Amino acid sequence: MTKPFLALLAGATMLAGCNLAPDYDRPGGAVPVTLPQGGIYPAAASDAPDITQVGWWDFFLDARLRQVIETGLANNRDLRIAAGNVLQARAQLRVQRSDLLPTATVSGTGTYTNNVFGAPGAGAGAGAGPGAGTGGSSDLEFYSVNAGISAFELDLFGRIRNLSRAAQEQVFASEEARRSTRISLIAEIATAWLTMAADQEQLRIARETLDTFRQTRDLTSAQFRIGVGSELEVQQAETNFQSARNDIATLETLVAQDQNALNLLVGTTVPAEQLPAALAAGDVTLDALPANISSDILLRRPDVLQAEHQLIAENANIGAARAAFFPTISLTGAVGTIGTALSNLFSGGSFTYSASPGVSLPIFDAGRRQGNLDFSRASEQVAVATYERAIQTAFREVSDALAQRGRIGEQVEAQTARAAAATGAARLSDARFRAGVDSFLVTLDAQRTAYAAEQQLVTTRLTRASNLVELYRSLGGGLS
Repeated sequence: MTKPFLALLAGATMLAGCNLAPDYDRPGGAVPVTLPQGGIYPAAASDAPDITQVGWWDFFLDARLRQVIETGLANNRDLRIAAGNVLQARAQLRVQRSDLLPTATVSGTGTYTNNVFGAPGAGAGAGAGPGAGTGGSSDLEFYSVNAGISAFELDLFGRIRNLSRAAQEQVFASEEARRSTRISLIAEIATAWLTMAADQEQLRIARETLDTFRQTRDLTSAQFRIGVGSELEVQQAETNFQSARNDIATLETLVAQDQNALNLLVGTTVPAEQLPAALAAGDVTLDALPANISSDILLRRPDVLQAEHQLIAENANIGAARAAFFPTISLTGAVGTIGTALSNLFSGGSFTYSASPGVSLPIFDAGRRQGNLDFSRASEQVAVATYERAIQTAFREVSDALAQRGRIGEQVEAQTARAAAATGAARLSDARFRAGVDSFLVTLDAQRTAYAAEQQLVTTRLTRASNLVELYRSLGGGLS
């Protein structure tokens, strides 16, 4: 090789470490250092485990729910889409990284030429000598084999390396998106399962109340027939009875829709033995809060990490856009051999080589490169805002869950006591009505209150269970 070519390679080696991308500095200050504490917010137990390190199999205590979640993780289509996105990003990374190395090609050719000479009649009238007017032909064969690289760009200013870094960060972002989808799926399946359990419990209460209202209606009808009661009491009892019938029809529809929603999340039909029959009075999940809650825990959430990887990718794109303002140096080279026969191509053939370095620097591009740089910088600003918004959203979700967690236990206790008192009052009022002590209106109101209190208790218990699931999800649990 020539000396200028060797000097060019040496210079390229010295400049190979040049990188024009800005130094990455993680944005800060978008949220307070600590999550809300004191007041309505609960105090963390000192012996509570780090909820982000508790696997979903250990967090959910109901065996049926765990089986449903396991099935959903294997069949949910959104999770499959997220996994496919990861594979696509990895393939794009391999494509981008291929530009870092030269593409070598090998080619072979064979040329066959027939050469005709001394055609008949050539030189007529010129006194041709012996042999004039005769002709002939010969076959010529040439074979060649070449190997080389074509237009390989020397990445002196980090353009290709920054594009590869951006592609790598997109892979990381897609992997975090898949993890985020997985956590959300677990929480959605659990919430759908608990909602169906609560609706089943509401349906049971409605059916039991319907029997009570039927007995009351029959009693008032009998009293009206013998002249003891009034038609108003009969119509009031009928109103309660038909209202309970309507509730049953509505709840039966809700239960069917709950199952449809659960089947969609799981990706297949959930077996009947894994469906809830009622909302259990005990804990369905672990009831524990992490100790020493800091907002730094939000930085480990997959959606926040996804936004950060996308920010780093945009930072790398700025480096690639800056490198476009500098010369592009490329190399084209080949070595080969040529011969007149295949048998002596590599033994007696002629060795050839060529090297062709090239330098390109656009002088006028109508602002294309500057526009690309401005676009990359604007994209980074968007990525910074997106990252900060992801942290702020995570902070709000955790804060809301903690705020509800601080008083939900008290609400459950109050609703439990209210339902017990209302049920007792309805039972006593019914006895007093049958004994002729109280009017039917008092009994009717007591039955309605007891029915509403039991329904509200189920709703509050569902809120408590869903709050624990949401707290688990918003803190980034569920990866194990």
